[in-house]
Amino acid sequence: MRILISNDDGVMAPGLAALHRALAGYAECVVIAPDQDKSGASSSLTLDRPLHPHTLDNGFISLNGTPIDCVHLGLNGLLPDEPDMVVSGINLGANLGDDVLYSGTVAAALEGRFLQRPSFAFSFLSRQVDNLATAAHFARLLVEAHERLDLPPRTVLNVNIPNLPLANVRGIQLTRLGHRTRAAAPVRVVDPRGKAGYWIAAAGDAEDGGPGTDFHAVMQGYVSITPLQLDRTYQDGFNSLNAWLEGMA
Repeated sequence: MRILISNDDGVMAPGLAALHRALAGYAECVVIAPDQDKSGASSSLTLDRPLHPHTLDNGFISLNGTPIDCVHLGLNGLLPDEPDMVVSGINLGANLGDDVLYSGTVAAALEGRFLQRPSFAFSFLSRQVDNLATAAHFARLLVEAHERLDLPPRTVLNVNIPNLPLANVRGIQLTRLGHRTRAAAPVRVVDPRGKAGYWIAAAGDAEDGGPGTDFHAVMQGYVSITPLQLDRTYQDGFNSLNAWLEGMA
């Protein structure tokens, strides 16, 4: 069993090291991760320059690219043996609801869709590491149990772990994605030369965060697991679209 591990927080991130420690006793693990923080990179590929992998003293491979670059290279020739599974994280910060559209953590797992086993994206609801061991525990528990899963191909499990001591976690819940309100306006700044710039502001609060959603589960002290697939086709829209298109061509 070979697992490719990546993230979007960067190759030096504590969550990446914790995930590797958790899984190294279970499977052969290879780490390929961005050389810097690439949070919010989503599914972007680097196409304007070559990518240069660099092996660090701890054996992790650092890449001057995005999370998707890391997994793409790992699945397409960089490694001597193709991985059996992709596991991404542990992200310091939640990836709930609409976050999955922007998350490099989730995108890295989605790039593992070509493999026969489901991919995992793990996120921890804190920037602090005091309870990171809780997230590592559930990462090992869920990955070890993956062979009992009966899921269609190209399925990713998006897992969010609350910032709690292990003994205080109430259990695991299957959830759907909630939704956030619109994000706050970008923050305008002006540099000493008078040139204006903008910081992307914080994500919006939960708008659809009731029972059954990932937001609700983690706020109640549960680990949230949401199955995701790449196909975003809105099948129920075909009837109205067919009527709309009649007579156009």
